Amino acid sequence: MKRFLMLSLIGICFQSCFQSERNCQAFKTGKFSFTYIIDGKEQTDTFTRDESIEIAISNGIKDTSGIRWINDCEFIVRKLNPVSLSDQKAVHIKILSTTENSYNFEYNIVGDQKNKQRGTALKIE
Repeated sequence: MKRFLMLSLIGICFQSCFQSERNCQAFKTGKFSFTYIIDGKEQTDTFTRDESIEIAISNGIKDTSGIRWINDCEFIVRKLNPVSLSDQKAVHIKILSTTENSYNFEYNIVGDQKNKQRGTALKIE
């Protein structure tokens, strides 16, 4: 019995040493950049977020989305003025880990659990 308790305690301590920091509150508002690759070309977008609105600039085009926070680390983004059927789909974003000025996240179309993508956003203001 003592051995089981000792192994359990060691396991809990070991797990806590490797848990990612998640200070999501620091990333609810601000100006961010996100770099990704489309058709082999690197592209960087910027976006500004407050508690309920996100304004993104991609290729010089401004786009506004509404935000609904599920909890401190997860939110749903939906374009306010969609121009296509794919633009009408909401995106679920989950912050996985944070650093002082960036966060790693996972995102997918709401309801599509199979096609999750990951990225990193850098807080620039």
